[in-house]
Amino acid sequence: MRHGKKFNHLGRKSEHRKALLRNLAISLITHKRINTTLAKAKALRLFVEPLVTKAKNNTTHSRRVVFSYLQNKDAVTELFGPVADKVGARPGGYVRVIRTGWRKGDGAEMAMIELVDFNEVYGGAASKTTTSSSRRKRTRRGGSGKTSAETAATTTATTATTAAVVNEEEE
Repeated sequence: MRHGKKFNHLGRKSEHRKALLRNLAISLITHKRINTTLAKAKALRLFVEPLVTKAKNNTTHSRRVVFSYLQNKDAVTELFGPVADKVGARPGGYVRVIRTGWRKGDGAEMAMIELVDFNEVYGGAASKTTTSSSRRKRTRRGGSGKTSAETAATTTATTATTAAVVNEEEE
């Protein structure tokens, strides 16, 4: 009986499933983005996220634990190097799964799985919003959204230009 076994077995025996997830994880870490079926992507997310969390703590023990899962020195080096540097401040959610449609041959639902911090499209939009958010945000009470110093400078400039126009008309 399978009572209480909540993870997806992916239609494989345990050793075959471990090998599949290991190979997918190595590909994800080295390439930062892969295309696979939705079921495999969701299973891979559960497999990879704890490994990335371990990689944030760069000790010999955590390297050995991650190596016992991946069995690939290059992937471990990549995980503890650039990947751990980018996700150091992130509290979780290192992997994004995006559905891409259905495979033509058998109709399986396909998905793209990627490391979140390595996507320049989403990262570029986030950095632009943070630079523009340095201005004061509008509240629901109304108002122009300007600070009092900006308002005072604007009214002073408007008054000065109005006075100059009036002086020209009088002459």
